[in-house]
Amino acid sequence: MSFQRFALTLATVAACAGAQAQTGGYPNRAVRIVVPYATGGGSDILARQLGASLQQMWKQPVVVENKAGAAGNIGSREVVRSPADGYTLLLQNSTMVTNLGVNGKLPYDAEKDLTPILLLGVTPIGLAAHPSFNISDVKSLVAAAAQPGSSLSYGSCGIGTPQHFAMELLKLKAGVQALHIGYKGCAPAVADVLGGQIPLAIVSANLLTPHAQSGRLKVVGVSSAQRYEAMPQVPTFEEQGLKPFDFSIWYALMGPANLPPAVVDKVAADVRKVMADPGAKSNLSNAGVEPLVRDAAALAQLIREDSARYIELARTARIRAE
Repeated sequence: MSFQRFALTLATVAACAGAQAQTGGYPNRAVRIVVPYATGGGSDILARQLGASLQQMWKQPVVVENKAGAAGNIGSREVVRSPADGYTLLLQNSTMVTNLGVNGKLPYDAEKDLTPILLLGVTPIGLAAHPSFNISDVKSLVAAAAQPGSSLSYGSCGIGTPQHFAMELLKLKAGVQALHIGYKGCAPAVADVLGGQIPLAIVSANLLTPHAQSGRLKVVGVSSAQRYEAMPQVPTFEEQGLKPFDFSIWYALMGPANLPPAVVDKVAADVRKVMADPGAKSNLSNAGVEPLVRDAAALAQLIREDSARYIELARTARIRAE
């Protein structure tokens, strides 16, 4: 071996050793991803995709644990109280900041008690109408609400959910009145609008796709800045004159406060690889999650901005927990 080659080999070994020292060989044992919601939702599906892929990549168990309750606060608090070593991670969504808007505070400080790692993706919110109510877009919604004796109502996935907030924002911007009916989840709201018991339901847009395709529901619009890939024929609320209106459910990976920067970088880099994989992207798209990967700084800024936005909207629309 030449001296130059030997020197290069030593440099490579030293660099690898240095990186390993920074992360402590992370991960060298099982990693938990806590999902503070029940199984089957977007956060759970996303966590299980990440867990399966990272387990193959890391050659260590990656266990997804659902710790539902208190609108996501139980699982989040468990992560907040965990050691800051990277072996307990949190897959949260924007319900965290809607909770802040509704309640005025959380049992933890989202900015101080958690370390942002990566923004992962979004799910647009869609407003659907039963065909018998002759509402197909924002213009016809405004006209229906303006009819003498109109008593429009709408169902959402629950009081204080992102879907509830999105509709209250729409009401403010469009100048319409509609009574809110909070369901215990999105599925019951979809079922009642399909059955004609309520004229409108605002839910995660992916839940509306099959019913829009079959003609059983009319989708009035979607909340994202760009059209939803699964329903490209449906215009956004912004396209229909309600600007600004970029109001999607977001998903993010976080850890306890003071997570070592080297661990954050390691997790973020490997999760980026998962999110770029065509198979993973297809699986998530089928579940209604559109990958939108942004770094820790962008995630921290999003949490700050959305916290302020939801607090203000809750005050203006008088959204309060029951």
